[in-house]
Amino acid sequence: MADLSDGAAALSPRLVVDVQKRLPGLDLRVRLEVGSEILVLFGPSGAGKTTTLNMIAGLVAPDVGSIALDGRLLWRKGGPGRDVAVPSRQRRVGYVFQHYALFPHLTALENVAYPLQAARQGRKARAQAMALLEQMHLGHLADRYPHQLSGGQQQRVAIARALAANPAVLLLDEPFSALDVALRERLQEELRALQRERALPVIYVTHRLEDALAIADRLAVLADGQVQQSGPIAQVVAQPVNGRVAQVMGLRNLFQAQVVAVTPEHTLLDWGGATIAAPPQPVAVGEGVTVYVPPEAVKILYPGRPVPGFLRQNAMKGVLLSTVEHRGRRQWRVLLENGYEVELQAPSRAYVGLGLAVADPVQVSFWKDAVVVLRPAGGAG
Repeated sequence: MADLSDGAAALSPRLVVDVQKRLPGLDLRVRLEVGSEILVLFGPSGAGKTTTLNMIAGLVAPDVGSIALDGRLLWRKGGPGRDVAVPSRQRRVGYVFQHYALFPHLTALENVAYPLQAARQGRKARAQAMALLEQMHLGHLADRYPHQLSGGQQQRVAIARALAANPAVLLLDEPFSALDVALRERLQEELRALQRERALPVIYVTHRLEDALAIADRLAVLADGQVQQSGPIAQVVAQPVNGRVAQVMGLRNLFQAQVVAVTPEHTLLDWGGATIAAPPQPVAVGEGVTVYVPPEAVKILYPGRPVPGFLRQNAMKGVLLSTVEHRGRRQWRVLLENGYEVELQAPSRAYVGLGLAVADPVQVSFWKDAVVVLRPAGGAG
C-alpha cells in the first residue's frame, strides 16, 4: 500500500494504485493514492505517464500489483487472494486522450452519446449527451463533425464524452498541450470547477510545470521508473526530495556545492568559492550536495540600507543580466561574483525605487532558511 504521509487528500483515497510493468528500457513501478482532487502526474517524455493511465483504464495489464477504485478491486495479480481483471468497459473510468480520439464519422452529439448508447441508455442517451455539451458550452455545435471543430472545441467534446458514462475517476493525458495559452487557461479553470462539482478523483498527466502549477492539488513526479515524490504542489516545488526531482521539474537555481561545516545552527557550503549558509542538515563535512534556492528566496539588497538579519549570511555581489515581467511578477537574472547565475522573482512593484537596468551592479542575498540541500548530488547539473 502506498504511503499516506504526502497530504491530507490521501487520508481517504478513492483510487489506490500499486503496480509494476516492465517496458522496453524501463522497469515501471507506480504507487499512487488519489482522493477527490486533481493529482498531476508530472514527468519527462518516456517516463511511463501514459502507460500508468492505460493500466488504470484497463487498456494495458500490469505485470504485478493491484488497482482499486472506491474499495473495489479493478485489477490484482501476484498478491494475496485470487487474480482480478475487471474489463475496461466495467471500470467506470473516464479517459481523455492526448489527441482526443473522437470518432470522425460521428457528430459532436453522437460522440458524446456513444458511451451512453453502449451502456443501453436508449432514447435518454441523446438528451443526456446534449446536457453534457451544454455544460461544456457546445450545445450550438452538436451537429458538427470533429473536423469542423477547433482544437479547444474537440477537447471539450472529448471531456463531455469521458463524463457521459458517469465515471468514478477521470484520467487526462496531456489534455491541453496543443492549445494556445488563453484557451488552455480557460479549460483548466473549467476542469477545476468540474472536479469540485463532481468530487471526482482526477489524474492529469503533463510534462509542463506551468500546467501543473495552474491545476494541481497534489503533484506526483514520475522519473526513472518510479514516483520520486508526491505531495501538495507547493511543498514539492519548494522542497524537492532529491536532485532528480528538481531536475525533472526544471527548477532554477540548482547548483553543486561541498559541505565545509555543520553546526546546530546551520550548514555551511562552498559554492564556487562563495560560502553559503543553509539550515542544519544530516550531512558530513566534505560531502558533495545539490543545492536548490527558490527564486522567491533571493533578494536584491538596497544600497545604504541596513540588511535584515535573515539576509546577512548569504550576501553576494553581481551584475544584472536580464529582467522580464509576466503577469504581475518580474524575473531578474544576476551573474554573481563567483561566476554562476542566479534567478530571482518578485512582484513587479518590487525594487522599482532602484531603477535597475541591465549591466548594473547589484548585491543579492539568499534567505538561509529557504535554501534546500538535496541528496544525492548527482543529476541536478
